[in-house]
Amino acid sequence: MMDFQQIFQTKPDIEASAPGRVNLLGEHTDYNDGFVLPTAIPQQTNVSIGYSPDDHHHFYSAELEERIDVEPTATTLEGFASYVNGCIQVLKQAGYESPPVNVFVTSSVPIGSGLSSSAALEVATLRALRSLLKLDLDDVQIAQLGQQAEIQYAGVSCGILDQMASSLADTEHMLFLDTRTLDRQILPFPAGAEIVVIDSGVARSLASSGYNQRRSECEAAARQLGVKALRDISDPQAVEALPEPIRKRARHVVTEDNRVLKALDGVSAPVFGELMNASHVSLRDDYEVSVPALDTLVELLQGTPGVFGARLTGAGFGGACVALVTLGEAHTIAQTVLDRYNAAGYNGQILVD
Repeated sequence: MMDFQQIFQTKPDIEASAPGRVNLLGEHTDYNDGFVLPTAIPQQTNVSIGYSPDDHHHFYSAELEERIDVEPTATTLEGFASYVNGCIQVLKQAGYESPPVNVFVTSSVPIGSGLSSSAALEVATLRALRSLLKLDLDDVQIAQLGQQAEIQYAGVSCGILDQMASSLADTEHMLFLDTRTLDRQILPFPAGAEIVVIDSGVARSLASSGYNQRRSECEAAARQLGVKALRDISDPQAVEALPEPIRKRARHVVTEDNRVLKALDGVSAPVFGELMNASHVSLRDDYEVSVPALDTLVELLQGTPGVFGARLTGAGFGGACVALVTLGEAHTIAQTVLDRYNAAGYNGQILVD
């Protein structure tokens, strides 16, 4: 694999990284001003950066073996370059002008698995620019800028979950986040438990999936209910008079927020697992973002001894599943489930065990 010096014939000035994330509970609640409970994963995106010798930005992705040369005024790009350039552009909007730069990206965060590869790229890029340009930005501001980069330049109307998790979470704890107020708590995992993450092998793209449609449906539900956002509804019965499909979409969000708040009380691993199982049913039936591969993988996980609960994670339409399992048994459980899953004709892989 090429490195920064081989591509740009000079050494980088700054290097920065950010992790992917897995969401344990609170799916599709962030853009409804709701509650989320992610944790960081070991996989990282690394960004090396230095000053460009000319009047263009130069972006290179090691995994894609792709180089993009960009005029500083360019705003419409595709692929990984849209995220990197988006970060530069939102900094400019915030009053932080960046000179032309060389950017070298390498990442172990899987793309299309629902583990926030885009947020990791945004946060790592912004961290690198913060260091290079000596910007007075805290980690919450980095997350907010990353969110705006994704909305404005990648075309995904995302909430703040992914960027906040990549910017603030670690792999040893859960991050409880109120996405309206940005109040947050660092919480331990349930006692005697750890996580497993398995990629279904079915990739998905948020921009081309039903993600933006789901967001619009939730906004329509909130309008009909006369509230700013669905987070302002706590009783699931309050949504039952809505027409389909927004009734089901709203019911998922309301019940999912309630599941996160219950987990916040410090429940046992079996109870937490039950919340995860209920979350998957809600995502499958009410939010309709699961696919057969995800359902199969979740069923295999839930049926394996030592698994407290399992669900799809991320936006859905493909991607990965997360399970809460007995501490010390993650590797064995993950391999057992993966073997059975792939024997059924799929092509999954273990991401965290």
